[in-house]
Amino acid sequence: MTDEEAAAIPDGSLLALTSLRPLEPLRGKQVLVYGAAGSIGTGGVQLLAHHFEAEVTAVCDTKDVELVRSLGARDVLDRLSEDFTRNGETYDVIFDAVGKHSFRRCRRSLRPDGVYISMDLGFMYHVPLLALATRFAGSRRAKLGIGWYRKEDLVLVKELVEAGTYRPVIDRSYALDEIVEATRYVETGQKTGNVVLRVSEAERGERAPA
Repeated sequence: MTDEEAAAIPDGSLLALTSLRPLEPLRGKQVLVYGAAGSIGTGGVQLLAHHFEAEVTAVCDTKDVELVRSLGARDVLDRLSEDFTRNGETYDVIFDAVGKHSFRRCRRSLRPDGVYISMDLGFMYHVPLLALATRFAGSRRAKLGIGWYRKEDLVLVKELVEAGTYRPVIDRSYALDEIVEATRYVETGQKTGNVVLRVSEAERGERAPA
């Protein structure tokens, strides 16, 4: 792989992997990934389909539908034309990879004993409180996704890459001195997959210790 491709792998994949693992076993489960075209979302779709062996429904923007389908999603919903919370379908897990939905809105789309897991603390940091409350009340639970960066998990992802069942998704790459422009683009919320910063050989030499 190129350096850019390798750099685009660990972040989204490891955050998705370690957030979803506590929900195992997921084989055969119906899992919806909201924000499926982002860094964590593209990682989550691939891991769910090829590692956890779940039945994946993905939600993304129109422009990303075919890409996300190619990553292993069984069904892909265009969020701009269909609201998954109103179509009558239910899921064992709803993985909010961008933290822009809510347990309240997703609750009716969860099956009994279903789990809504968000990668964001939520408005006024309410998700951890919901996670605590739903442990003791009701049949549907909310959880906060907590990512870890561990060697054994990176080795697992490496093996998936080598097996051809995981690939990086790169939207754009920028030179290191374009970091402000890169950050502005990421903050638009329109990126697909990852944005990579390039550190050239010249820049490495300039920063090398004497």
